[in-house]
Amino acid sequence: MRILLTIGCLLLAMPALAQEPLQITLLGTGNPRPSMERFGPSILVEAGDTHILIDVGRGALQRIFQIGAAPGIRDIDLVLLTHLHSDHVVGLPDFWLTGWVFGRDRPLPVIGPPGTESMCHHLDQAFAFDKKVRGRDSRYEAEGIALKARNIQPGVVYDADGVKITAFEVDHGDGIAPAYGYRVDNGDYSAAFSGDMKYDERIVEHAKGVDVLVMEVISAEVELAKAAVKSQEAIAKVISHHISEEQAGSLFTRIKPRLAVYSHIVPSPATAKDLIPPTRRTYDGPLAVGYDLMTVVIGKTVEVYPRRVINEP
Repeated sequence: MRILLTIGCLLLAMPALAQEPLQITLLGTGNPRPSMERFGPSILVEAGDTHILIDVGRGALQRIFQIGAAPGIRDIDLVLLTHLHSDHVVGLPDFWLTGWVFGRDRPLPVIGPPGTESMCHHLDQAFAFDKKVRGRDSRYEAEGIALKARNIQPGVVYDADGVKITAFEVDHGDGIAPAYGYRVDNGDYSAAFSGDMKYDERIVEHAKGVDVLVMEVISAEVELAKAAVKSQEAIAKVISHHISEEQAGSLFTRIKPRLAVYSHIVPSPATAKDLIPPTRRTYDGPLAVGYDLMTVVIGKTVEVYPRRVINEP
């Protein structure tokens, strides 16, 4: 039996048996701060038979393993990187190599801003010993260890099987460029993902009218009170590179998604009680504060529920 609950403007639901056209699972909703509740930033997008991973932060592999074999760690079709900050890519070698060990039999496509190819080339060199030793074992497919990396520019970066992915540039602050957001269109359904950004009106054009908008956010108040870094200069720099709740709300109001979702929450201890009231000063639409393994199903309705855990790491 399906159970629907309404909390404010947000529709919560237990999962339906039939797979919906576009499904988003927040694998990790955190940031560089180590947290058992919020793993590093990573998002799984399931668009029909196409499985997309946006960023591969700390613990992404464990989260994918938790939700089981559909899709499994062998089955991701494409990895999108928003930018090359360590908290967004540190899980990539784990995901890449462990997927091979567990049966991946085809190259892993990885696309992202300039620098992606170079990073993947050096990862390939860094793990040459592992590749060489395991490569002698007939259990491991030779094609499965290949990284198929590509630098991309803003624009359509993928268009196949009814799924179109568009990259767009966002402002992540001084010296952090380029940084990308992504829009995924699958038939009548769509979602946009901000990546890391400060206030940047360019996202309005690219995300206008999407069903779901996943946006990063910072609570300056909580950051000042609970930041693990104690240097006031360092804290001020962190705040200057991210978007505040009120600023995010003003963009939500202009974009008008069916549901706005916060992820990459800075700092990790920030809660819905911290984030929602400031957002409501500029936005009164549907809003959810993300948590690890929260799933959003986009169909005739937009439903939110905790992803079922099949395996415990």
